[in-house]
Amino acid sequence: MSHHTLNYQALLREQGYRVTPQRELILDCVCAAGRHTTLDEIHARARRKAPGVSLATVYRTLKFMARIGVVVTAETPDHRTTYEIASRPAHHHLVCRACGQSVQIDGDVLRPAFAQLERDQQFKVGVNHLTIFGLCKECQDAQ
Repeated sequence: MSHHTLNYQALLREQGYRVTPQRELILDCVCAAGRHTTLDEIHARARRKAPGVSLATVYRTLKFMARIGVVVTAETPDHRTTYEIASRPAHHHLVCRACGQSVQIDGDVLRPAFAQLERDQQFKVGVNHLTIFGLCKECQDAQ
């Protein structure tokens, strides 16, 4: 998903934050991947455009963008954090622990489970991007 379909500048400003050149650069680098991408990959893209940008700056900016909902994170089976542009509506991922295959599923699939948690536990679910680990059909069949 392109960050151009999400008005991130308005989102930042309405929450009282500035749109800085570094934030724009890093968001462009997340978007350029066209998929989930790692901190190191984003940093490498950013350095090609701005050689002085540090890994710490990229990390802090990604953490900030995730906190305000512009970027979402997911964990890979090898425990690396990946980033992608937040999508509207929400979506989730099924990730195979054996082969690493990732399948995107619509957010509506889990909505009934979230609603039941809210009813039964009086707990307001605030998830718009979830990664569920398990085994894909091919890996199950191979066992």
